[in-house]
Amino acid sequence: MGKPKVLFILHLPPPVHGAAMVGQYIHDSKIANEAFDCRFLNLASSRGLTDIGKASLKKIDDVWLLLKNVRKALKEFKPDLVYITPNAKGVAFYKDYLVVQLVKRHAKNIVVHYHNKGVATRQDKVLDNLLYRLFFKGLKVILLGESLYQDIGKYVPRNRVYICPNGTPAIAANTAKAHTGPFYILFLSNMMAEKGVWNLLEACTQLKGKGITNFECHFVGSWSDITEADFRQAVNQRGRADLVTAHGAQYGNQKDAFWEKADLLAFPTIYHNECFPLVILEAMQRRVPVISTTEGAISEMIDNGVTGWIVPKQDAKALAEKIEYAIGHPDECRKMGEAGYQRYLQHYTLETFENRLKDILQDCIEKA
Repeated sequence: MGKPKVLFILHLPPPVHGAAMVGQYIHDSKIANEAFDCRFLNLASSRGLTDIGKASLKKIDDVWLLLKNVRKALKEFKPDLVYITPNAKGVAFYKDYLVVQLVKRHAKNIVVHYHNKGVATRQDKVLDNLLYRLFFKGLKVILLGESLYQDIGKYVPRNRVYICPNGTPAIAANTAKAHTGPFYILFLSNMMAEKGVWNLLEACTQLKGKGITNFECHFVGSWSDITEADFRQAVNQRGRADLVTAHGAQYGNQKDAFWEKADLLAFPTIYHNECFPLVILEAMQRRVPVISTTEGAISEMIDNGVTGWIVPKQDAKALAEKIEYAIGHPDECRKMGEAGYQRYLQHYTLETFENRLKDILQDCIEKA
């Protein structure tokens, strides 16, 4: 007998975001491609980050083409398992609902892998509640963390759920840091209000107000709902231009210089789709401790007080206090960074993720 056939309907770049990056890892996975006879279809209908969640005539055309390609692949490929990475809510969910219902007409063994959340925020809507009940019927589900089960618990029994944390590729340079110069705080994400940009800027303002100025805070990321002009105006109004710098988007090796200097990653996100931010794994790889929030599965990624800190959402005072502690205890920060690196090696390498996903897919096929 040949290898089991798996049809992957998943997000691939562009745009570049967590789900698309993981989709590319799966597409390129030697482990997956050796274990299964794989075929891939791109589920994405957005061309850029600002396009996500917005309807357009072009997207309608793309959906019809996607449905046509899915139907063709199902009839010709006849997969033993269909793997889909759907969206949890909104217009994108309605599109993915159509995809899943089409797949159900041709295949009975389906697993969906969530890289976002929001089902619970819509489950009290009459239409969405009905669609969720139909959508999840008979499906197996993969989540990034146990804490995310509450988002789908109304519709999916726990025995149909797998937990599969993401992983990231190894990096070439990975040495212990030596602290020199001002304490270097790094924010690395899209420049969005929900990613905690304003909260971090306010924390920096509070620190300077207390006379703490032996730090630099560097914001690295694509301009999004926060524009460069708005950000620079806010920095200047607060008189923090000497402590805060924005660098815009940096990709690939461009980010290395920032990571090499970083003493701390500050990521106070409240992003509605935040589940398992890869930037935290990047920090762990780089031996950089992290301050973040309880959004998504972040509290499962960070060992609070050991590899970093968890602070309440939208609490600039608590964020400032943790940053102040970190500034005053650089040796402890280095130890936390080393602990984070060991945690990464144990749980979050790309190879670990690929093997975990392979085992889950094999289990889905065997229990079909």
